[in-house]
Formats: sequence, structure tokens, C-alpha cells
Amino acid sequence: MQHVKQLNRLVMLKENLTFNDLPEMVGRLYEKIESLENALKESLAKEPSVKENLHVPMTVEEVCSYLGISKSSFYYKAKQGGIPVIKQGKHLFVYRDELDKWLETGRKSQVPLSIEEEHGQILAATRRKAKPREL
Repeated sequence: MQHVKQLNRLVMLKENLTFNDLPEMVGRLYEKIESLENALKESLAKEPSVKENLHVPMTVEEVCSYLGISKSSFYYKAKQGGIPVIKQGKHLFVYRDELDKWLETGRKSQVPLSIEEEHGQILAATRRKAKPREL
């Protein structure tokens, strides 16, 4: 509200502005620019930091330390189809974001799905009518 009043005063002064008023006007403009810079700095400081990329492959050892389980437990759960693993040659890898999703599915209460996941489930559950046969 204060800025609106100041702008109104500047508009009114613009008509009656003289060369002698320039230093005062430049001072006011400098103060306004400084206040805008401070507001912008505060706004940027409040924004959350950039999210870390979680789609990072992890080795068996990293997964075991992340989950706090032994290697034999890891291999057992991977063989049973529990842990989402990717096999490349002799090595097994797990993406951290997929591992976190797998952990979330083990919860008792259902975690809300993202829009893309929900859309995929709806499309998978929709049955389409068969085309009629032409004789």
C-alpha cells in the first residue's frame, strides 16, 4: 500500500518535476531498488533447495548398508522378486528411487500415487470391448 502511495506522488511530481528535484528523485529510486533487491533476496532464501537426483544406481553393498540387512538377505529378497534389481552381467544394481518406492509399498497404510502412476493403473484396469466380427 505504501508503494502505491509513493507511485501516486511520483506521478503527480512528474508533471511538476524540475532539474533541482532530480537528486531527490534519484535518491528515492535508489531506495526503492534497494528494497526490491532485499525482498528478492529474502524470497530466494525461502525457496527450497534443488532436489537431489535419487535415480542413482546402487551396488549390493550400498543397498545392504542402506537397508541394514546382510548380503544373504538381500540376495534372498532379490530372488523372491521383492527388491527391484537390475542385472548387468554378473552384477546386480538397484536404483535408489525404486528402492524407496519398494519400501513405501511395504507400509500398512496406502501412500497416495502420483498422477502418472494413477493414470497408468486406470488404463491397465480399463477393459476394452472386442471388435465385432465381420461375416
